Amino acid sequence: MTRIDRKFAALAAADRKAFVSYIMAFDPDRDASLEIIRGLPGAGVDIIELGMPFTDPMADGPTIQAAGQRALAAGATVSGVLSLVAEFRREDDETPIVLMGYYNPIYAHPGGVDAFLKEAVEAGIDGLIVVDLPPEEDAELCIPARNAGLNFIRLATPTTDDRRLPAVVSNTSGFVYYVSVTGITGSQAADASAVAPEVARIRAAAQLPVVVGFGISTPEAAQAVASVADGCVVGSAIVKQIGEGKLAPEVLDFVRSLSDGAHRG
Repeated sequence: MTRIDRKFAALAAADRKAFVSYIMAFDPDRDASLEIIRGLPGAGVDIIELGMPFTDPMADGPTIQAAGQRALAAGATVSGVLSLVAEFRREDDETPIVLMGYYNPIYAHPGGVDAFLKEAVEAGIDGLIVVDLPPEEDAELCIPARNAGLNFIRLATPTTDDRRLPAVVSNTSGFVYYVSVTGITGSQAADASAVAPEVARIRAAAQLPVVVGFGISTPEAAQAVASVADGCVVGSAIVKQIGEGKLAPEVLDFVRSLSDGAHRG
């Protein structure tokens, strides 16, 4: 079992929902992002979703796009992100970390996919979300990642119908990430009543936990969405705090309010 598998097993045993927080690595710089990452588990985060900066983040709205630009300006590279995770792992060997990003930086990494996967495992990464690789391209990264012991987490969306869903979940592991809105991050509010039947449909097809992201920005929204899913993800709302210049203690207080909401779900 991966750390992600163990985490969901423990949460299920405790009848508790997962809270997943997203931040961009190196935002606003390496040291500040490491301080926030180190504080996330204590703020109630069950799984850390760590963004890999990329110049053309097609799924992300303005808030996370800006975070990526700040991170790149601060010197972020794939190797730098992995070194950040390795440093976190010196103090925390339990909290799962999912790397979220796009295929181009992985493909262009020195040594290619094989080198990236080896370094990711050594750094302590547990799973990957790669937004722009559909199931038809599983041989590129998904299958090698799973063979390396990493969970490969796929996105399902409101437009993923019953014909498409089997392909989406076929090689997915760890959990399925359900995108609650049709659009980019931070663009619309999630509707728990609309999410609920989709979560049930995906869970039945995948036989995996379903975590819902996009459109969740308040403790109340986190509670509502988590109550109909296996957990929720908050990203843009947290990244916005960082973009506004909030220091780690303030960011972590905000994260704690969100995690409290999700756990009440």
